[in-house]
Amino acid sequence: MGTLSLWAVLVALWAPCVLSRQPNFIVILADDVGWGDLGANWAETKETPHLDQLAAEGTRFVDFHSAASTCSPSRASLLTGRLGARSGVTHNFAIASLGGLPLNETTLAEVLREAGYSTGAIGKWHLGHHGHHHPSSRGFDYYFGIPYSHDMGCTDSPGYNVPPCPPCPRHGTAARYGARGFHLGEVAVCSSVPRPVGCPWLWSSLLMLSAPTLSLCPLCSDSGRPFFLYLALAHMHVPLTAPLPPAAGRGIYGASLAEMDALVGRVKELADSLGKGSTLLWFTGDNGPWAQKCELAGRLGPFVGAWQRQRGNLAAWGVPVPAGETLQGCSLLALMSVPSFPSTLDIFPTLVALAGAALPPHRRFDGLDVSPVLFGWSDVGHKVLLHPNSGAAGRAGAIEALRLAQYKAFYTTGGALACDGSTGPAEQHQPPLIFNLDRDIQEQEPLDRASREYQAVLPAISRAYAQALQDIAADNVSVADYSQDPAAIPCCNVQHVGCRCQEDPHVEKRTSWLCL
Repeated sequence: MGTLSLWAVLVALWAPCVLSRQPNFIVILADDVGWGDLGANWAETKETPHLDQLAAEGTRFVDFHSAASTCSPSRASLLTGRLGARSGVTHNFAIASLGGLPLNETTLAEVLREAGYSTGAIGKWHLGHHGHHHPSSRGFDYYFGIPYSHDMGCTDSPGYNVPPCPPCPRHGTAARYGARGFHLGEVAVCSSVPRPVGCPWLWSSLLMLSAPTLSLCPLCSDSGRPFFLYLALAHMHVPLTAPLPPAAGRGIYGASLAEMDALVGRVKELADSLGKGSTLLWFTGDNGPWAQKCELAGRLGPFVGAWQRQRGNLAAWGVPVPAGETLQGCSLLALMSVPSFPSTLDIFPTLVALAGAALPPHRRFDGLDVSPVLFGWSDVGHKVLLHPNSGAAGRAGAIEALRLAQYKAFYTTGGALACDGSTGPAEQHQPPLIFNLDRDIQEQEPLDRASREYQAVLPAISRAYAQALQDIAADNVSVADYSQDPAAIPCCNVQHVGCRCQEDPHVEKRTSWLCL
């Protein structure tokens, strides 16, 4: 989860120059990573050599946006190419949620599997775990991971920081299966294939060991079929963990960041072993840093939302990476122009196009096929990007801000928790606050409503906003089920799709369960 929303992060791709066959796809989604957490973006960051190399060798988007400000909505947008206002996923699902991503929404995995792909997912799901909302029912042939965030534990409210934390109560159903979920040591590790699975005490270490061997290898062994791997990391979400003692500097955060970078490096090595030009690797983040976590949150870089911070607000929305960076895809060079700002929404239509498949009918998509931009053939992208609320003031899923060229307009600000625990006042803005990001990247001062510039750009912003709301209202919109029942909490019945590990970290011999 990130109460700071939509920080554009590094996207780096290593892609084939000529597509003579269906390429393999690996999408790596980091959790709560900050724009400044990558050395390719921020010189002070030294923990990401593998990601920096990926950026240097591939295509680096310099004005890339997340689709939502919290976990479930951002993941739903990536896998459907649709905003939560269309898909129905407007805020996070809970451990007792009966629903998930609506079953009438078509996932990227379903489209690619129909196109002949082997599909696998590893890591955090957070789109529903009860019944047919499990990933094995949403187009993935293979799944190994946890059903939601690994901070959803029984000893703390969501968002606790660094382990170890006290062991779970061992007596009484209410204590063990209460609304707070379960402890990291008892995190549900679910797999849709029959292989031995041990319960990890540190989920990040499990991913470090398991991602390449448990996901890529089974998919690649299916002779003759391309594969799609969705790797949703636990990094950099709290609680933070690392296999080695933290080094000086950024402490446990830096150590966990270095672990994430090493994992990405191992996955890239495996991808390279399949043959140069056969695999497209896409790295991005879900929603930006969780600023409420203070020193355990990611780096924002220059995108501090200064005006809102001065007013005690933290609901900062989609922001650009500094313009003028060079993109390289194969041997072609291109510059990202101001009008082109891709989004995680674009992953769905782009991979579908590269696979030679078709988008699902009878629905509208917010994402675009940006493959021409990837290969340096074009710099045309979104003219307008919509930013929904999913962690601050306003109705969950409502379009509260938008980006038009270099302008960012806010219709609602505030309502998010700050590092010191305070909450900025929720404010509605009609007409909207407008910032010119070309000369005010930190958003220190909105345009004067009486100024010539404000009056010139307001009509275009108002038209874009009205047209977007009309388009959503006319679409085939889904409704997610957010009802809860304690019976939906993953339990110790191996017949259930969601499984619960029972282990005592103080006992040497541990019991593990496998989801079948």
